[in-house]
Amino acid sequence: MPQTHVQEHIDLIVRHEQEFLSRRTKAEKIGDGIAGFAGSLAFVSTHLMVFAAWIAMNSLQITQPHHFDPAPYSLLSTIVALEAILLASFILIRQSRIGRRSDERDHLMLQILLLTEREITAVLEMNRELAKQAGLAKVADQPEIKELSEQTSIEEMARTIQENLQNEE
Repeated sequence: MPQTHVQEHIDLIVRHEQEFLSRRTKAEKIGDGIAGFAGSLAFVSTHLMVFAAWIAMNSLQITQPHHFDPAPYSLLSTIVALEAILLASFILIRQSRIGRRSDERDHLMLQILLLTEREITAVLEMNRELAKQAGLAKVADQPEIKELSEQTSIEEMARTIQENLQNEE
């Protein structure tokens, strides 16, 4: 059974995502693993158990008479602060890489949209010519249809957007 057009697009997208993931360095894979684990319920549960055990071991007289980190648990606070710094770094590194991938997708999408605009403009111009030959010049020469069948200046459009955005600030 031949693949549908939609399935071909899905396969292409999956292949691009797999290629992107396979290009990650070993350090990026480790960082992604850590950042992924840090965002899980298992991570939260593990920390709650460790904190509870730490506080219990340093609060109860059962374990030992001298506590290695008595209340207010300054050693635990230091460890948690260092862990937070490291986790924030892993998450920022991952977000940066995801941002780069997003930029790649945006550039690809822009190229596709520019190509699509040119193709549609060419098709509209051909349709206008066919309409004129079929005796529908009045329809083919409607201002809106005529305007849509002309080339769009992407640079001028981008400049107009920038000017409008600057005016809003």
